Amino acid sequence: MRLGVMGGTFDPIHHGHLVAASEVQSRYRLDEVVFVPTGQPWQKADREVTPAEHRYLMTVIATASNPRFTVSRVDIDRPGTTYTIDTLRDLRLERPDAELYFITGADALAEILSWKDADQLWDLANFIGVTRPGHALSDKGLPEDRVTLQVVPAMAISSTDCRARVVDGMPVWYLVPDGVVQYINKYHLYSGRHTSRPRVEPFAKPARQCQEAL
Repeated sequence: MRLGVMGGTFDPIHHGHLVAASEVQSRYRLDEVVFVPTGQPWQKADREVTPAEHRYLMTVIATASNPRFTVSRVDIDRPGTTYTIDTLRDLRLERPDAELYFITGADALAEILSWKDADQLWDLANFIGVTRPGHALSDKGLPEDRVTLQVVPAMAISSTDCRARVVDGMPVWYLVPDGVVQYINKYHLYSGRHTSRPRVEPFAKPARQCQEAL
């Protein structure tokens, strides 16, 4: 089995993430792409991150219509800071027969040598860096047989811009999935008034069950 692993904060998840996962799934003939929202991302300790349960539920909503997409809680349920090495180790234990393809932004991939236990990552997964058209990125120093780059037009969308638009009272329709727009509005995310946890959790059952219910 060829399993894509789409790691990210997803704060919020947007169409760039979904298009990237779909493009990579098709090009590399992946059987499934599992989205893994981070619990406590070590790279973003300098800013407030939306509570993990909100980000998880938005990811479930955004991916529910694609039968090849699922969502994992491994990073959210693991205590402490989230590191990619732990994500891949946990998924390897869950899916021992799967060949893993870790999908991330090319800018993040350029910093991979600074990640925790970076020298051990290559034994756990192949790495695919997604980037926007016209953006040049050197993969110097990375193993050629384990790292590839994939151009994805929708990567011009960013979570940072989506949050800023909400703060400024501007719409994010068509930048993020419709259900995620409604979720953001319901819980007042990014407005400074959001609740720490969802009041109700209609999507909290495992993502695979959500897929089967469609």
